[in-house]
Amino acid sequence: MTDDDYYSDEAATFGDRLAAAREALGLSQAQLASRSGVRLSTIQNWEGDRSEPRANKLQMIAGILNVSMIWLLTGQGEGGVSPDENADGELKGVLAEMREIRVAQSRLLDRLARLEKRIRESGKTG
Repeated sequence: MTDDDYYSDEAATFGDRLAAAREALGLSQAQLASRSGVRLSTIQNWEGDRSEPRANKLQMIAGILNVSMIWLLTGQGEGGVSPDENADGELKGVLAEMREIRVAQSRLLDRLARLEKRIRESGKTG
């Protein structure tokens, strides 16, 4: 029995695609967790298909891995090979900076959500 007998792109799950995209970039689960601002166990749960990220985390992960959100969710569209492989030096730098901005944006959105929650909770107790 070969790998192809039990695994195919059509049979791949979200977790399979996430792991494949991460590995294609040479990232460990811990490195992806660090870059995306989530716990290692969260990445492990996503790759193990025990849970899926919320939309904002999905967008950030897709940006870090340089694949589309649709591909991560469905396997359709662009995914797998990073466009960085064919980019020249300047373009690689721009793409890297864009990924950093997406990560920072997601962290700020999460921080804003926590602050809004604190405001709502203070109104309930005050």
